[in-house]
Amino acid sequence: MMTIPGVGLVTGAGFLAEVGDLMGYSHPRQIQKLAGFNLKENSSGKHKGRTRITKKGRPKLRALLFKCVMPLVAKNQQFKALHHEFTTRAVNPLRKKQSLIALCCKLIRIFFALGRKQQPYDATLVSNPSQHALKINVA
Repeated sequence: MMTIPGVGLVTGAGFLAEVGDLMGYSHPRQIQKLAGFNLKENSSGKHKGRTRITKKGRPKLRALLFKCVMPLVAKNQQFKALHHEFTTRAVNPLRKKQSLIALCCKLIRIFFALGRKQQPYDATLVSNPSQHALKINVA
């Protein structure tokens, strides 16, 4: 995890301390739900409300990931390009904070894949925002 430019020892250790062993998870969406980054629509009857993150997970994990993504967007070229793509795309552009939350979820997927496969970070897999960055084929 520390092979990602901009991710330090404290972030990697904090992530593993909050999440635990990655072999206990079968999909990164489980970690997203643990962090409280899963989406929930607030609707009832004919009323269709806004979709927001639930915030029902671990607040320290959520704060750790958000505080890690902020410098990544500023310093890491791949995350900077993804943030720019998310905020300026023609169809469904995200606001800046929404983009940061989406990048937090992407960082969870990257951490999950790197932790499960025990491989170093490869920036070429993340650079294309229109495709899934890391294909997870872990049995």
